[in-house]
Amino acid sequence: MNFFSRVLENKVLMIALVSWAVAQGSKVLIEVLSYRKVDLKRFVGSGGMPSSHSAFVMALSTGIGKLEGWESPLFAIAMSFAFVVMYDAAGVRRAAGKQAEILNIIIKDVIEHKVLKEERLKELIGHTPIEVIIGGIIGVITANIMV
Repeated sequence: MNFFSRVLENKVLMIALVSWAVAQGSKVLIEVLSYRKVDLKRFVGSGGMPSSHSAFVMALSTGIGKLEGWESPLFAIAMSFAFVVMYDAAGVRRAAGKQAEILNIIIKDVIEHKVLKEERLKELIGHTPIEVIIGGIIGVITANIMV
């Protein structure tokens, strides 16, 4: 059996990937419902509701917990990893997004006065706490459905 076949048979990895896809697909659907337009870039883009990072790591943790045991060291590692990722998504990355938003305002003001030409920075890189929580819930639900 080759490497790729073995990877595709990794149930926990597949659970995490499906959960990521569900969260990213939700972003496209939310965009359609909110703005009446299809933006397929949202499927691969970062930031927004729900957090696919949170969905991925919580599905990973839940899958490991269900398959290896809630008391297993693997579950402890996965859950610790999940908390770090979710904290980062709601903290550091969110702050970077707010800084990008402010810098874009400054750049726009400078450009309007014809002093500087710069491209806009990506503002949607982090998550609000509710986006992280909803992403985590998607991960737990997906893992529970798939295991």
